[in-house]
Amino acid sequence: MDFGASQGAIFPGIQTQMAVELLTQHLVASLRIGAFFISSPFLGSRFVQPTIKIMMALVLTLLIADKTPIPDSSIIGSATGVAIILKEIAIGLCAGLILTIWFAAGSLAGEKVASSSGLGFASQMDPDAGGQTPVVAQLFMLFLTVVFLSLDGHLIAISVIMKSYEISPIAELPNLLSMIDAGIKAAGWMFLAASLIMLPVVSMLLMINVTIGIITRSAPTLNLFSFGFPISMISVFIILYSASSVIGFAFSDLVDMALEHLESVIGGLGVG
Repeated sequence: MDFGASQGAIFPGIQTQMAVELLTQHLVASLRIGAFFISSPFLGSRFVQPTIKIMMALVLTLLIADKTPIPDSSIIGSATGVAIILKEIAIGLCAGLILTIWFAAGSLAGEKVASSSGLGFASQMDPDAGGQTPVVAQLFMLFLTVVFLSLDGHLIAISVIMKSYEISPIAELPNLLSMIDAGIKAAGWMFLAASLIMLPVVSMLLMINVTIGIITRSAPTLNLFSFGFPISMISVFIILYSASSVIGFAFSDLVDMALEHLESVIGGLGVG
């Protein structure tokens, strides 16, 4: 240690070179976690500052740096290093996008409920979606986010990503076909989950609309726009308020299924 300190005092470039090598290795190790933070729900939202994401990625990288082998800095600049970098980014993006696809079920259910009740015109700018989104869909997403955080889903997802370094180390090539298959299955489950969430509300709205149609057919002098729309809008508020606990349990099951799917995908990375 004394010899190294004296050499560093005489040749300060030696310590600088070692620092650059360590930073390069830790940067490669943080790509998987950083890509997950960018693409995952809540953590990848725009209201979470990029500085917070970078600091969290660096802190988690320091925790796993001693537990997983990191390639030498000389390999990183080669073709093998480029493949390693692309592989790390692909794993993080795949894990985050799987959760995002599952969470899109809440937004899709909210959009269908809004369009069925005549509240589709009540929309506002959604920074995450990058466009106009119905208010009902945004309320569903906020409700789902609260359930996700209350169940410590963000901590479970981060722990799964940390375990992925043991299943698929940095220098090993994972099973890429499993990630593609997982994305396709997540998209299918998203539509199914959205249908199950919105089905009770949409079914009751359909019965209300059929009743309004029968009344307007029996009394043609009634104006459908002044008579039917207020009843539909008031009814959807009452239905959503009455079914809030049921929707909460449905969102809880959705979070559990999304995390289980993420664990199965990460577990399949080590299968060649």
